[in-house]
Amino acid sequence: MPGPPTSSLTTVHEWTDLGATRIYARRVQTIPYNRGRNVAFRKFGAVLVAGALFASLAACGDDDSAETSNTTEGAASSGNFTPVTDDTLTVVTSLPAPGFWEGDDPDNITGGYEYEIAKALQERLGMGNLKIVNVSFDQLVAGQVGDFDVALSQVTITDERKQVVDFTEPYFESDQGVIVKTGTKVDTVDEAKALQWGVQSGTTGADYLTNTLKPESEPQVFQDLAAGFAALEAGQVDAFMMDTAIVLAQASESGGSEEVAAQFKTGEEYGGILPKGSTNAEAINSILTELKDDGSLSDFAKQWLGGDPSAVPVLTP
Repeated sequence: MPGPPTSSLTTVHEWTDLGATRIYARRVQTIPYNRGRNVAFRKFGAVLVAGALFASLAACGDDDSAETSNTTEGAASSGNFTPVTDDTLTVVTSLPAPGFWEGDDPDNITGGYEYEIAKALQERLGMGNLKIVNVSFDQLVAGQVGDFDVALSQVTITDERKQVVDFTEPYFESDQGVIVKTGTKVDTVDEAKALQWGVQSGTTGADYLTNTLKPESEPQVFQDLAAGFAALEAGQVDAFMMDTAIVLAQASESGGSEEVAAQFKTGEEYGGILPKGSTNAEAINSILTELKDDGSLSDFAKQWLGGDPSAVPVLTP
């Protein structure tokens, strides 16, 4: 079905660097209508409808003053959304996250699977600005981060984490992948157990190594992915365990020096984190459902993730 003509409307994105509190605005040209995603055009139509409704009410002699609020009605099915900062969607994540957030700090994000979700949420919720904040993954999953609307940080939904944070509906399925220097053999579980492993602290991969795989040597634990991937490149660890989609993206950026040799099926799903007790779950979940149903999530994965997880060999302890 042909879409509306290309719009000249622009969206202003606001970025924040947590360490330097550096903020700037970037103008982004909207794209032609594609599978229902030119939300700027639809927002413009919504403004016209709202204006007509207001004029109609005024003509009927309704003199009641409107109550000022930062609660925003988003897409038709999304319900009410109350941002922590007026007219701004504040999204937190833990960088780096190859494939999901392309860039090492909020100032230089150029794309990514979760970045596309963040933009779609901003636009469909009717927020004028998008603010990205880099935080500690450990603090995030422990419920120790505040002043945000939603976290998109490849967080696996678990019952333990639900005790301290709320989750959105899942938006991605993932298992635990094994990234190694190219040529390292991981064809059997015994070969996997014999490796010196690296893993990021606070992740389900760390739990899987300790409780399920149980390698012969104690894994080295890193506070962030960048340090873990650097240790792999330097030969300090033989293999690094992280979600399959993430290590596929890392391998694709390594220039052929790294590869994903295997994965372990865990049936994990990523969900967005909401502050405990947030009233915004309905609004955000509605849009995530739209993105899944209209094929947007699939499009984001094809564009930004570095390979097909189903093609990676599976090992079963």
